[in-house]
Amino acid sequence: MNRSPNRVFLGSVAGALSVLLFHQTSLQILFWIGLAPQPAFRLAHVPPFFMPMVVSLTFWGAVYGALFGFVSIRLPGRLIWYGIPLGLAALAMSWFVFLPLKGLPIAFGGDVAPMARSAMAYLLWGIGVTVLLPLVFPRRIRRPRSATPPHVHA
Repeated sequence: MNRSPNRVFLGSVAGALSVLLFHQTSLQILFWIGLAPQPAFRLAHVPPFFMPMVVSLTFWGAVYGALFGFVSIRLPGRLIWYGIPLGLAALAMSWFVFLPLKGLPIAFGGDVAPMARSAMAYLLWGIGVTVLLPLVFPRRIRRPRSATPPHVHA
């Protein structure tokens, strides 16, 4: 049985949940303590699909999570070790691809405060994906199958 479609789907679920539970929540906490200029979970409509910002972020988190779910089957060791590299990859895409596409300077033009907020949120998102992904796997996907089905005795 090919488990890649299952992992892609479950990776997208973990990525979307991680946006809501880790990425946006960390930004909201920063807002509450006065270290962010605006709250998280924003409903302002943003391009390219002109949907609420939180929905857009959740969609892209699901896309990155799906990619990670697909790749994760080939990664040695525990998934948790890949959380920070995953967050750094998403951070790099944000700073060097999506910000310029929005007409903003690369990496916020070197402004330390938004860079630090962004880095924290993306790193927590990556860690969140690697924490949530094993939790959403059904039991039969978590364990590798034996070569012989359990009902066949040699």
